[in-house]
Amino acid sequence: MPPQSAPYGTWSSPMTAEMITKGVLPLSGLVVDPISSKLYHLEARPSEGGRITIIDTPSGTDLTPSKDWNVRTGVHEYGGGAAIAYGETLYFSNLVDGRVYRLKEGGSPEAVTPENKVHRFADFNVHPIHTHLLVSILEDHTIDEPSAIVNTLCVINTVAKTVHPLISGADFYASPKFSPDGTRLAWQQWSHPDMPWEGSHVYIADVVIRSYDGLSLKNFAHVAGEALKISAVYPSWANNDTLVFTSDESGYINPWMYQNGKATALFPKPIQYEFGSPGWLLQTHPYAIVDEKGGLAVFITTKDGRNGLDIVDLTGGSPPRTIETPFVVVENIWSLSRKAREIIFSGEKVDEGLSVVKLTLDDTFGTRFTVLKPAPVPEFSSDFISVPKPMSLEAPNGELVHVVYHPPKNPDYLGSSVLGERPPCVVLAHGGPTAIAMQNLSWTTQYFTSRGWAWLAVNYGGSSGYGREYIRRLDGKWGIVDSDDCIRAAQIISSEPYNLVDPKRLVIRGRSAGGYTVLGTLANAPDVTTFAAGAASFGISDLLPLEAHTHKFESRQLEKLLGGMSAQVPELYRDRSPVNHADRIVAPLLILQGEIDRVVPKEQAELICEKVAEKGGVIEYKLYQGEGHGWRQAETIIDALERELGFYKRVLGLKS
Repeated sequence: MPPQSAPYGTWSSPMTAEMITKGVLPLSGLVVDPISSKLYHLEARPSEGGRITIIDTPSGTDLTPSKDWNVRTGVHEYGGGAAIAYGETLYFSNLVDGRVYRLKEGGSPEAVTPENKVHRFADFNVHPIHTHLLVSILEDHTIDEPSAIVNTLCVINTVAKTVHPLISGADFYASPKFSPDGTRLAWQQWSHPDMPWEGSHVYIADVVIRSYDGLSLKNFAHVAGEALKISAVYPSWANNDTLVFTSDESGYINPWMYQNGKATALFPKPIQYEFGSPGWLLQTHPYAIVDEKGGLAVFITTKDGRNGLDIVDLTGGSPPRTIETPFVVVENIWSLSRKAREIIFSGEKVDEGLSVVKLTLDDTFGTRFTVLKPAPVPEFSSDFISVPKPMSLEAPNGELVHVVYHPPKNPDYLGSSVLGERPPCVVLAHGGPTAIAMQNLSWTTQYFTSRGWAWLAVNYGGSSGYGREYIRRLDGKWGIVDSDDCIRAAQIISSEPYNLVDPKRLVIRGRSAGGYTVLGTLANAPDVTTFAAGAASFGISDLLPLEAHTHKFESRQLEKLLGGMSAQVPELYRDRSPVNHADRIVAPLLILQGEIDRVVPKEQAELICEKVAEKGGVIEYKLYQGEGHGWRQAETIIDALERELGFYKRVLGLKS
């Protein structure tokens, strides 16, 4: 059939919501056995209630096939660090009962921690000599209130099947790492009101092996980091003498090392791009040691709104070497074989989904990429894919707003049949609020662009990837800067000299913190008429109860984002809460919410729905049973996407 023309937003597309749930490699993480170099991956199963299972990557064998196993952890609610491999033995946290299990080759999972449903474990590390001993984060929910939850580092004795305390006192811990000879332990810790990317410390201590409880520590030493000011994170041993970590002391996350009792930057002068990202999830180190001596590492970088890979000399004194790579998002980086100088990571391109990739580095710094697990091949031509266009827009106040724009794209259509028509545009406010919208292939984005919509992802002030000061633009101004930047970005690209989209058909969407930006933009902005509609998924509507009832990890984040706690600035909390300005919402609003969300409880959604309905506003609400903070079940993912598109089409009067 020859290409046709039809109004923007009404195009037919082969991309269905159901195909999208099946057309993505459901990777939730990689796990490498440092002894055997064996590779495993964690795979999400939306069709099985969203559980996560462990896969032997080379063979494709499901090692935890029963629905009794869900390889996830509830530590920090967001999780991460649920599994580790060592000596052909896997250890994992099971979300179903909270216990840690051991899984040996050819065997069945065996519990190694006592039955205790109020304990959560994550971020394991195996002692290299006494391999029956694991260090782990223990999050104790005996009193399940944010202020009473206790986080510590503990020792799991997998022979005695006991748990013993190791370190306590800070509010949070992460990244426990034994030195290769097992004589020292490094870790990261931080306390309220900091998030780990705001002020975090790295410590080391000597390990003492004891018969009755496994091990203890002595001779504690502070390596780096300062509360409220410097984030020192992601410690890992390059060798017995050198500890590697990152610090944002220069204003950008850069690699550092600790050697002979002294911490120093690895570069002769600071590099003004990022060598790491905010630690929302556990076990997300941004680098992998490459060689046996521990002299080289490959770091994930963020520059110009995309990830890259840099080779870093761990002996210090030389600038990084950038590796040419087609991948714009790089995650889950591990050392695969230091003898063979191989690392592993998951990578995404602008026009290709997530794949598992091996990088081999030769003696002359030559590189070779080998795809071990390719991205699923879509059921339609790549001609449907809209390629991202990153832009930095200058706002009227002179500040830059970084965005990623996707134009409408469908090979079956030449364009619009309406003379001079510009496309409707979905404006995305990402979550976090310290996340970043990248340039990788997103099938949600393509679902809209293949139907004749434009898509604009806004990396508003507060986004990561542009240095500490860009993140701090949001300090005390959450609900203002993010909202203003979304409005400005939409207005700029819909006017001269861009004229890319229709200014009367802008819609705004966001999840979690992005949902708060959506609600705030529609309710609190000086001009609430910029957007014709909004869709908020598990978004925040009332800051006062959020402060009281959200989970421990983020329970003091509002202190910096709003400039104080509610007891100090109650009027500010009331003023920034969209629910208190629901009478100003004139745009139709779609609210999507998970029933068991502990981060943003369902009461937040119900409050704003009730208030908008009272004022006679147009509001649609869908509560998804069994869903938490983010969609995991296939039925939910499909319904949410189809419901959102249908909502926008009804509001804008678009008919296919």
